[in-house]
Formats: sequence, C-alpha cells, structure tokens
Amino acid sequence: MAGNVAIGWGHVDDETSKKAIAKAVELGVNFFDTADFYGLGHSEELLGNVFKGKWNDIILATKVGNTLMEDGSAGINYSKEYILQACEKSLKRLNKEAIDVYQLHSARMQHLQNGECIEAMEQLQKEGKIRYWGISLNTFEPQQEAKFFIEHQIGHTFQIAFSIINQIALKEVFPAAIENQYGIIARVPLHFGLLTGKFTKSKTFPQNDHRSNRLNPDLLNLSLDKLDKVFALAEKRKIAKDYFAMSFILSHAGVSSIIPGIRNEAQAIANVKEFAPLSEEDIEFLHDYYTSDLESLMEAYRKG
Repeated sequence: MAGNVAIGWGHVDDETSKKAIAKAVELGVNFFDTADFYGLGHSEELLGNVFKGKWNDIILATKVGNTLMEDGSAGINYSKEYILQACEKSLKRLNKEAIDVYQLHSARMQHLQNGECIEAMEQLQKEGKIRYWGISLNTFEPQQEAKFFIEHQIGHTFQIAFSIINQIALKEVFPAAIENQYGIIARVPLHFGLLTGKFTKSKTFPQNDHRSNRLNPDLLNLSLDKLDKVFALAEKRKIAKDYFAMSFILSHAGVSSIIPGIRNEAQAIANVKEFAPLSEEDIEFLHDYYTSDLESLMEAYRKG
C-alpha cells in the first residue's frame, strides 16, 4: 500500500512466487518485467534472490519514476538525480550488473520535455548500467509520449496496455512503433483478469488489491455485459477464454512480449501453452466490436 492506495494484487507469498518463477523458467520463459515501486522494492529483491548468479539466460525489465512520498502517499519523480540513484538501488536489489530494459514508469509529456529523465537514461546506458530503455505508456493516452520518443529518436521500447478490451494504441502507436523499430511489450493482456472469464458480477477484491479501485461494481457489471459476445466467440471456436485473449494480442505484428503476470505455478503453466491463431475474420470482428462497444467501456474506465 502507498497511503490508502493499493499498488499490488493482494496478498502474495514469497515461496509461492519463487516456485512460480522457477516453473516459468523451466518451461522456457526468459523475460520478466517488474518495477522498483512494486512491493516498494520487494519485487526486485525477490527476482534478485532467485536469479543471483543466473542472469545470463534471463532478460529483465524494470521501471523507475513512481515513488513513495514523505507522507507515505504515492508520487512521481523524474529528475535526473533521482533516476540515477534509483537505478543504483535497483541494481543492488536485483543482484545484477546491468538492467536489460529500463523503463520510465508513467512519464508524461511535461517530464519528457523537461529532459532530465532522458539525460539520466542516456547517461546510464553510456555507463553500461542499462542496456536498453523505454517508457511504459499511459493506459488511456499513449499517443503523445510515443510520438515524442519517435520524433526525437530516443529509447527502444514501448510498454503498452493492450487487450481485446483496450485497443487504444492500435490506430497510431502500433504502426509508428513498428515502422521505427520500437519493441512492444503488451501489458494487462487479460485486463485485470476479466478476460479469463472467471469473474462473476459478485466478485470483490481486498483493499490491498489495486483492482478494488480499478474494478468497482459498476465497471465490473458493465464489463461482463459487454464481454458476452467476446466469450461467445471464444466458445464457438472452442478456445479457452484466456488463450483467446492472448491469441488476439499475438495476432498483431510488432508485439515482442506479453506480460500476463504469474502468482503461482498453475498460472506459469497456463501462460506458456500454445496459443491458437485467430482467423482474419475473428480479428476483424474484435476490432469492429471494440469500435462499436468496447471503446465506450474504456471511456467508462477512464472516468472511473
């Protein structure tokens, strides 16, 4: 928790997490994404303990910029001094000599235009403390920051909220990223778990789960109503709902990696099952359905 704001996914047991990570690696997963803000550094420490001395076969992405303020509330800091110091702390927690992909966690135009965060990232890359860097783009308005990166020819990756429910980035960001050879990391592919088809309208979340704020009862009910046609199509194709959602993402050019997240071994196993290629007809339907129905749902999420 950061003040009264949940920043995690509820209670997490370290031993369960370690087993999930080990199972993922055993099954061929070699890319892990985290942030210094997740667990207020604990997520990085956990990965550092698991992979100490074994990083050669693993690609690690982490993020910087979100921080805990003096009063205990969540805040942001994109100053050069802060980023340089934060990187050193992340490297120590991770037991790693260099971060493979360092991402500005939620930087907006004012931070990029100020320039300090860019100077910090470029300095860290020159010093060999990070290999590549990028930005985790805003969920609802990813266009401006992506355009700034491309126009100024900076960075290497975009982390984008992308799912059947959230296709905001498809129209502008995806084509520009592909044309300019930016790697795309697709986050929230199951839209907080909604696209697994396992939620009912009575579903609730504990206060230490950030979904307690993001998925209030009204949004949950509206979302499940809107997803009836999506789930019906998945059932018609005889594809499990979560695989259907992930397959939709993998049907789009430019996606370098998907980060669905794992809490236990079962989820690690589910994440690496072979996904079903969707037909052009199904992809076109999901694009059209986004325009007709799901785009308004995303607007409801924006308004909260």
